[in-house]
Amino acid sequence: MGLITFLSDFGYTDHYVAAVKAKILSSAPQTQIIDISHAIESYNIAHGAFVLNSLFREFPPNTVHLVAVDSQGSRQGRYLAIQFQEHYFLAADNGLLSLLIESQLVKMVELPVITPTTFAAKDILAPAALALANGANLNSIGTPITQYRELINRQLRLSDHAITGHVVHIDHYGNLITNVSRDSMDAIGHDRPFTVHFARETVQKISGDFTHVDEGDVICFYNQQGWLSIGVNKGHASELLGLHYDSQINVHFKKM
Repeated sequence: MGLITFLSDFGYTDHYVAAVKAKILSSAPQTQIIDISHAIESYNIAHGAFVLNSLFREFPPNTVHLVAVDSQGSRQGRYLAIQFQEHYFLAADNGLLSLLIESQLVKMVELPVITPTTFAAKDILAPAALALANGANLNSIGTPITQYRELINRQLRLSDHAITGHVVHIDHYGNLITNVSRDSMDAIGHDRPFTVHFARETVQKISGDFTHVDEGDVICFYNQQGWLSIGVNKGHASELLGLHYDSQINVHFKKM
């Protein structure tokens, strides 16, 4: 029996998460289901894709990832399962999986829809996820396809002396995670002094942790996945700085 993870925009106040789990557990009580998060911003597939992409490689090969973000968001009512980097993913054909695989060739099937449903995560994705966790071949649970809805991740703007990026995630503590990677900082910066600009603030160094600044001070740091992030020691950076999902940040490197 394989492992199933569960990511959704269902929130925590309704019964939807429990209903999806009950669908799986009623058939296979021994199934291990790990919740990634159910606090993805409603219908925000870019947010869901970022969180999933930041974490899925931490799980063992052949893990099955059930993704219910904007799960009724496929105009054609299509639902997909893919095999990517030794993992399986199931989601609506709403573009989320395209943000994950970024045009790489993958094995992909369209899942059968026996009857129309307003709860695809429970009625379509959950049974397919259980089948894969039980060792089913991808082609046995759907029809192989090559066409799917494609979206493009927001790209960095790079120049010889600057990087422009955006906030792509806000965590529980209000830390702002951007799409500026450590690799891009190293590639453009070449160890030059730099200034990170956002809102009305500037920061001129990367901190290793929060212990070297006073409470209320703003810092920049790299998170566990290597993304440039902005935080406030003992504070909620998003609220205090007025920055939100998709807010722009700029990094300027000193011209030598």
